[in-house]
Amino acid sequence: MPNFRYILRLISAFLTRFKALILLSVVFGVAAFFTLKFVLPTFSGESSVKIGLTGRFTPSSLPDSILNMIGDGLTKVDDSGNVEPGLASSWESPDKGKTWIFKLKKGIVWQDGKSVISSSLSYQFSDVESTHPDDSTLIFKLEDPYSAFPSVVSKPAFKKGLLGTGEWKVRNLSLAGSFVDEITLENKDGERIIYKFYPTEERTKLAFQLGEVNELDQILKPDPFDSWPKVKLTKEVESGEHVAIFLNTNDKLLSDKSLRQALAYAIKKEGLPGSRAISPISETSWAYNPQVKQYSYDPEKAKETVSNLPDDVLASLNITLTTSPVLLDSAEKIAKDWEAVGVKTNIQVTPGIPTDYQAFLVIFDIPMDPDQYSIWHSTQAGSTIVKYQNPRIDKLLEDGRTELNLEDRKKIYLDFQRFLVEDSPAIFLYYPETYSISRN
Repeated sequence: MPNFRYILRLISAFLTRFKALILLSVVFGVAAFFTLKFVLPTFSGESSVKIGLTGRFTPSSLPDSILNMIGDGLTKVDDSGNVEPGLASSWESPDKGKTWIFKLKKGIVWQDGKSVISSSLSYQFSDVESTHPDDSTLIFKLEDPYSAFPSVVSKPAFKKGLLGTGEWKVRNLSLAGSFVDEITLENKDGERIIYKFYPTEERTKLAFQLGEVNELDQILKPDPFDSWPKVKLTKEVESGEHVAIFLNTNDKLLSDKSLRQALAYAIKKEGLPGSRAISPISETSWAYNPQVKQYSYDPEKAKETVSNLPDDVLASLNITLTTSPVLLDSAEKIAKDWEAVGVKTNIQVTPGIPTDYQAFLVIFDIPMDPDQYSIWHSTQAGSTIVKYQNPRIDKLLEDGRTELNLEDRKKIYLDFQRFLVEDSPAIFLYYPETYSISRN
């Protein structure tokens, strides 16, 4: 049996003689791996795309853009907030918004081939009783009248396993704990879309750089890809969200309406990204009021208001602006504008929603229906990020959610926006721009 030293000499001689061949084999193997992983699927007939998204979602809270591909609701809401037929062909309320009766369309089937009937539709609402007297009728009985209920049931309905009625069917769903890590959708032509989720935008971008995904969606900051020659960027204004500064009206400084308005006038909105927003309701909504006070940039007016504040207030005029990492650039510009009119500003970065704050800069989802009772009504002040109470606003919100006539509702929400913006519990800044990024 050869000794150990002899075996080592034999291996050394082999490596010396064939090192070039071994090196070429390693290089070829690595190249073949990446070719098989990233290149060949494009030519193999497999039609799929991998899209990276930022956020943590459970199966029931996936982005609307994905849920609407898989399923349909009883209704659907267009970009202007108008409610249109979905699975239901018609609906009515015989008692001014307390009972809602929906009639289903005929011939609609679930993705397993079974017919959609009223008893197979499950909406889990608290304080709502649902009955189905026949296969085509679904009745909801509410404890209180609610005129916006038809927009609520625009949320897609599913059977167990996210089985819906849409064009795309869930083929695979993997979880990381309780959150969705990856979901694969497939249509009848065999085309596949794979969505992969990442906790931060930076991690989502890294996935694109590493080849884990070949497209990104809803990216707020396009760098460094805006300088990459073989990458396509598509910009879109998100009118369903707005960036705003919520001001704590319970704060000893910000309880002063004149100071809140001065802070609004002090901000150079044209220097911020996105399209200008002036209202809590989207500019695409049927209830939007373009005539509200716009607080155009007026640093002199802001300085004058600040200088007229009581001496004891001026002595402690120091505001902390809290925001998320993704809005830090905007926060720094705002802080600079506030400092310029005599308001000392500290920036605090937080990954989540603070339980307490003075001023909070955030991207806020705008409800599809103009009803914003759950956001601005005083009874909700302790359960939302908005710390605001105003009897006039309360009355308008109460009237708006019980009025069924569309024109009368519109008048209510025009007033709601006018009085809310005048009172300035929040400074509405812009609709954020997002980017879709793909390789050319």
